[in-house]
Amino acid sequence: MSPFSLDEKELLLYQPNRPPFLMIDYVTEVSPGKYANGFKNLDEDEWFFPIHFPGNPNMPGALQLEALAQMLTVAITTLPDLQGKVTHAISHTVKFKKEVLPGRKYEIKTKINSWNRGICRGIGQGFTDGEVACEAEMMITIPEILKSFLPKK
Repeated sequence: MSPFSLDEKELLLYQPNRPPFLMIDYVTEVSPGKYANGFKNLDEDEWFFPIHFPGNPNMPGALQLEALAQMLTVAITTLPDLQGKVTHAISHTVKFKKEVLPGRKYEIKTKINSWNRGICRGIGQGFTDGEVACEAEMMITIPEILKSFLPKK
């Protein structure tokens, strides 16, 4: 399957999160089962800026990681027969390197390292102003698929 992009409406077919918790605005390129890249425009009126932190707003680290995980999900759910499937986090190892400020674009790049038995292992990076702000090793699952490989009780 050739790489393609997803606008904000098409994205909703592959990503089960919805605003205000959808941390992706646009998928610039996805190659199903391989990678997904895109961005989140951080308008100054995002719901989290006034509370994180008053007088020094920045995107919470948990939401930076969530954006990476959501983009990795798109790399999986664009595979045949997986559209709209719910994913769950299994584990994340994350490093934060730079604050992500209001009015910036948060660029997201993710890559699948393995996809087997309903478990995806992958990596992601979030960039702002051309610099790495966040990077993570992630493991996510589609529980519906994983259950079929678990021992029966």
